[in-house]
Amino acid sequence: MALFKQMTIVGVGLIGGSLGMICKHQGLVKTIVGSGRRVENLKKAVERKVIDRYTTDLAEAAAESDLFVLATPVDTFEAALRTCAPRLAPGAIVTDVGSVKGPLVERMAALVPAGIRVVGAHPIAGKEKTGVEAASLDLFRDALCILTPTSQTDPDALAKVRRLWEACGARVREMDPMLHDLVLGAVSHLPHVLAFALVNTIATLQERYAPGLDLQAFAGGGYKDTTRIAASSPEMWRDICLWNRDNLLRQIELYEARLNHIKALLKAGDAEGLTREFTQAKQLREKIT
Repeated sequence: MALFKQMTIVGVGLIGGSLGMICKHQGLVKTIVGSGRRVENLKKAVERKVIDRYTTDLAEAAAESDLFVLATPVDTFEAALRTCAPRLAPGAIVTDVGSVKGPLVERMAALVPAGIRVVGAHPIAGKEKTGVEAASLDLFRDALCILTPTSQTDPDALAKVRRLWEACGARVREMDPMLHDLVLGAVSHLPHVLAFALVNTIATLQERYAPGLDLQAFAGGGYKDTTRIAASSPEMWRDICLWNRDNLLRQIELYEARLNHIKALLKAGDAEGLTREFTQAKQLREKIT
């Protein structure tokens, strides 16, 4: 049974494309309109049965939609809403798949006309590959999707967005937008920054001490596993880091302190101290299922 008459997806990539593909496959939405910058990607989305039709005109894409999904870098959300919100159907729901919430949710709500409801959402199901070619029917299966209602969020809209994500196979949890950014900064944004920094550090080591030798050619599973997410979209992660900079700066400082502690243990040749440090990390990591 369809939950919505027409959904507009702005940004038909991995997340937006997978959402469209699942909604079409399960009949959750009658018509799906895609919009974005690259016509070639949008044509592929039609071919892959991710969307029914597309347009690069944002206002046209939003016309009469009762569900509007922002799946572009978070820094584009406000401009997109200014263009599209007046064209949405009365009572429409605006939602997103962004990795940052915080004050952005309330700023989005302030940009929409009266009667349009905003529900922040963040499906934690990304991977390093981007584009509609990476979209899949099972991307959200058993994945956690965090909804970030505020005191102003319409309960009926919240319930409807919850049903949508549950129908896509996700486990839905609600969280305060500010708490979301603290938590996701620690377990998602900080690891991405560290992965980017590690890859660039290896490049510097190569340049200084092994010119002409490709150090990454010798990489095993440890380096590949640790840096896999460094292949993610630079533009997307630039915006995420800037929007969550306060949390991220504090978390980087904590990481620096921990790294300096290990550095001190190495300088002192403290084998027992290193064992304690590594054992603590091992035990904590093993708790992840």
